[in-house]
Amino acid sequence: MNQPTASSSIWKVIAASSMGTLIEWYDFYIFGMLAKTISVQFFPEGNDVAALLSTLAIFAAGFIVRPFGALLFGRLGDLIGRKYTFLLTLVLMGSATFLIGLVPGYKSIGVLAPILVLLLRLIQGLALGGEYGGAATYVAEHAPANKRGLYTSWIQTTATLGLFVALGVILLVKSSMSNEAFDAEWGGWRYPFWLSILLVGVSIYIRMKMKESPLFAKLKHEGKTSVNPLKESFSHKANFKMVLLALFGAVMGQGVIWYTGQFYAQNFLETRVMIEFGQSRTILLWAILFATPFFVFFGWLSDKIGRKWIMLIGMLLGVLFYRPIYSSFLSSVDPDKIEIVDVKETATPKVVAEPSATGSLRTTTTSYASTNGWAYTVVSKETIKQDGSVTTAQMQYKDRVLPTPVFWKFVWLVFIQIFFVTMVYGPVAAFLVELFPTKIRYTSMSLPYHIGNGVFGGLVPFIGLLLTTSFPADPLVGLWYPIIVAALCFVIGALYLNNKIDPNVND
Repeated sequence: MNQPTASSSIWKVIAASSMGTLIEWYDFYIFGMLAKTISVQFFPEGNDVAALLSTLAIFAAGFIVRPFGALLFGRLGDLIGRKYTFLLTLVLMGSATFLIGLVPGYKSIGVLAPILVLLLRLIQGLALGGEYGGAATYVAEHAPANKRGLYTSWIQTTATLGLFVALGVILLVKSSMSNEAFDAEWGGWRYPFWLSILLVGVSIYIRMKMKESPLFAKLKHEGKTSVNPLKESFSHKANFKMVLLALFGAVMGQGVIWYTGQFYAQNFLETRVMIEFGQSRTILLWAILFATPFFVFFGWLSDKIGRKWIMLIGMLLGVLFYRPIYSSFLSSVDPDKIEIVDVKETATPKVVAEPSATGSLRTTTTSYASTNGWAYTVVSKETIKQDGSVTTAQMQYKDRVLPTPVFWKFVWLVFIQIFFVTMVYGPVAAFLVELFPTKIRYTSMSLPYHIGNGVFGGLVPFIGLLLTTSFPADPLVGLWYPIIVAALCFVIGALYLNNKIDPNVND
């Protein structure tokens, strides 16, 4: 039976655990937030799409190794304790993040640059694989059983808040310098990586003062801790069945909903809708700010009515509404469907001519603004043949700045997606904790969580861009991956998950 921690003490536990976990998510996400800039710095020039795909592949690699970190640190957590294990993961994460900020660019050290970044990214992934399970388990084992959803939901906010802090820091740095200074080899984009070492130092100090979880301390005192957590977690049929059910009936769908609502949305706004850098991040910041309280709300609600249907309905809503939401993004900026009044040039057109096989390629870049709030840049490309004739120009809108009504419409559309995230993510920590016995909980819950999030979820941006590149006729083709995965998870969860699990049964 879980012995609840005093109310004042549980909030100290939550604050200490959440602080460290937030910083680890911040470290992990600044790489994704800066993917476009990083692709220029660590890969050769000449093919921007290939460089961005390579950067997103490195980003995804950090997710793919998270299950291995779950096994490594989950085993340590069940053998030596929760506190010291996720203290170790914090040190590894902070060190790797700081060092990424010190790696010279491709122009300085060639192919060694992306190799070093990949290695450090793998260390980040391993560390994060051990962090979440430790923090969620630690908080759950201090909480009274009938409030586990509420208390662990604060840990669930840290991933989104880490993204919020990452966005805020990047915008603050970028606003203080020119684009050229920010994007230079040793420019401002490195500052968020360097800042990590200070944040981690504060978190380590806080975590050093924490005590071991009471449930694990009791097991250890009684000599009942697991001798081989990996074997007990995955070779015992009943427990392994619960691992598979947790993965395919809950966290697989939760993972793709999470990364679609935040990373895919940001990437889509930047690379498809072509919104200006600062405004696309500001849209995401507002949406996150408005949605974050719902993590706690749905965690609290899951204590009252059960975890299952809250999570599954969140997945179903994503399946039903993703394509309409993203269609609305595109139609809102379609130049044939919107009225742009009194357009004026705001900068002298920049013309670049390059020789081609049939003559010369002329690229003209012109910036415009209108009296009803629109601002954008048009890049037109035309081929001038040797006989003097000119082909039809190819036009691309980029760096759009949305007028106020459209800006808030986009905030609403991103908010809806993050609201779906709060439904599936808010209750999931308590759900996973209650599936597994205390002595193998860290290992057993960490693996399905990090496969669902790290592999299925983490691949959303990469697979989305890959599908869009392979099938350019459909700008929404990248959404089919999260839609199919979430739909499959909904069916499995609806058929096989229990809505009520006795919260004391595995303590």
